[in-house]
Amino acid sequence: MLRDYFVDLHIHVGRNFKNRPVKITASKNLTITNIMKEASDRKGIDIVGVIDCHAPAVQTEIKNAISEGEALELEYGGIRYSNTTLILGAEIEVYDENCKGPIHVLCYFPYLENMEHFSNWLSQRMKNIELSSQRYYGSAIELQQKTHELGGLFIPAHVFTPFKSLFGKGVNRSLAEVLDPNLIDAIELGLSSDTKMADQISELHSFSYVTNSDAHSLAKIAREYQVMSLEEANFNELKLALMKSSNRRIKENFGMNPKLGKYHATVCANCLSKMEEGKPCPSCDSMKYIKGVSDRIQELASNKQLVKSRPDYTYQVPLEYLPGLGPKTMEILLQHFGTEMNIIHYVPAEALIKVVGKKLTEMIISLRAGKVNLSEGGGGKYGRVIKTQ
Repeated sequence: MLRDYFVDLHIHVGRNFKNRPVKITASKNLTITNIMKEASDRKGIDIVGVIDCHAPAVQTEIKNAISEGEALELEYGGIRYSNTTLILGAEIEVYDENCKGPIHVLCYFPYLENMEHFSNWLSQRMKNIELSSQRYYGSAIELQQKTHELGGLFIPAHVFTPFKSLFGKGVNRSLAEVLDPNLIDAIELGLSSDTKMADQISELHSFSYVTNSDAHSLAKIAREYQVMSLEEANFNELKLALMKSSNRRIKENFGMNPKLGKYHATVCANCLSKMEEGKPCPSCDSMKYIKGVSDRIQELASNKQLVKSRPDYTYQVPLEYLPGLGPKTMEILLQHFGTEMNIIHYVPAEALIKVVGKKLTEMIISLRAGKVNLSEGGGGKYGRVIKTQ
């Protein structure tokens, strides 16, 4: 029987079990053990994709958890920890002869055996297999082919961001300049775009869109996610949903308003003031700029109509973004209602009022509907919530 599952497929590992860095820019608290505990016990996420599982030390930590009875490899793919399934993933940087600039891609595999084969193959084409998002020396299409050969899924990451993304850096106009479209399983939108923006590019119409957190800290897990209609929380069901097969599907995408994304607007590279390409910065007169996702999509736009079969895209912000909701109040909410997903989606207003009062409850209800006033982000600086409506 189908039911709803919360899914976030882009979470980094900060440190391995030897306390050595994996994703250098990520929090030291982002270990496999802490990620799975946070996702299960506090966030309420049913499926998480950890995209540094190509690192042998990370694989060792997972194997140790299995041998100690803390985790279980599932028959249809994935590793079950408590209430949450781990999908084994890898984020890889590609910069081959067809790329204008480096791009990041995500590769996911059903079993540890597949990931180990992939890591052995990568280690001959990468300088340091133990680190995240490392440069792969080979062609993008060869990487796609290897991923599928090993039963995996291939998803270009945060495809519009100005740095290290397919449309932001890698191609002039078409993904086919670098990748084989037939070997792409979904498109990750990134924090600075949404479904309506992406659907202005007609060559993306056939792909499922995923909205993920790209978490570099425990708190950022599930800042973006999706609800999928699945029978079980495993790799095979995830694959069917991305293929829109057997009634499995992405039911709804939940993401921050793109204006909150740190690369949404075009800004001055010197002072981060909003500016127009080709005109001097109104604040410092610099002509150097960082092109925003919004303007880049307008350059590529070939279609103005939303694909009718798309899931709804609902604007949300994480609970921590709400003005006045501090760590102590968050703990009180979690003690009463279990997980963030439960608080955001299911707890009745009457129950919230009894615990945190009317004002904060009204903010949470506004958050559910995406009704927030915000300032725009750009150039690496996030936008921010000013107040709820």
